Amino acid sequence: MNINLEYYKVFYYVAKAGNITLAAKELCISQPAVSQGIKALENDLDTELFIRTKRGVKLTQAGETLFHYVAKGYESILLGEKKLTDLKDMDSGEIRIGASDMTLQYYLLPYLEKFHQLYPGIKVTVTNAPTPLTIEHLYANRIDFGIVSTPLPGDTRLSIRDARPLRDCFIAGKKFEYLRDQVLSYHDLMELPLICLEPNTSTRKYVDTFLLQNAVSLTPEFELSTSNMIVQFAAKNLGIGSVVYDFAEDAISDHQVFELKFNNPIPARKMCIISDHTHGMSVAAKKLMELL
Repeated sequence: MNINLEYYKVFYYVAKAGNITLAAKELCISQPAVSQGIKALENDLDTELFIRTKRGVKLTQAGETLFHYVAKGYESILLGEKKLTDLKDMDSGEIRIGASDMTLQYYLLPYLEKFHQLYPGIKVTVTNAPTPLTIEHLYANRIDFGIVSTPLPGDTRLSIRDARPLRDCFIAGKKFEYLRDQVLSYHDLMELPLICLEPNTSTRKYVDTFLLQNAVSLTPEFELSTSNMIVQFAAKNLGIGSVVYDFAEDAISDHQVFELKFNNPIPARKMCIISDHTHGMSVAAKKLMELL
């Protein structure tokens, strides 16, 4: 049965109003157009749907049965339209972001604060993970985009936008004060106790790769899950810490630790915003990307 869905819309409004004139006003069409729509639907269904009364119209028993189902369908459509409008107007929605401790703390957090002030109805979910796992989340469509640090795989699926520069460094506590004014070679690190991030992080991989290019292979005394802990361990004189400078900046300013000097600084790298161009992105996620 191929019935014009517009007839069901007219039927819904007439049944709700119980009056053709009022339904016509709701629909912004003429009364004759409403009457014609009802008559056409009754003809197509070969069923009388309304009884005409002095006050307007009343559903027949068959009309009541039909309205029960039409109302559910049409009101679901109206609800869907409202939800879509809310999403477009940024009154509701969700953003899923992947970020490491570093990228969240030293890049993303102030943007999230501003975004929440602008769009308080948007739910933001942050999945905290190192760069390799964030990329996995992105490919599995568990996040809309990620804030990560280089190096990154050369995958054509990745859309990459630079966010801000990063600098890796080595820090030490007062026990190693004798190293403060020396210009070291990276080979010197092989004679010192080291504190590094776990091997599954982009920071550890980047530093290890650089050192291997300088014929240096390290065996850390401690492998920790967070850079903040590395700074604390270094301040307690448990070894030389390998961290991104941002994590150590406050401790250096407070003279808890100092930065070691080397004859060949580790090249700077970057924080990046990554997305998978094979996946769609919500309106809200696009708005936050614009802000970033």
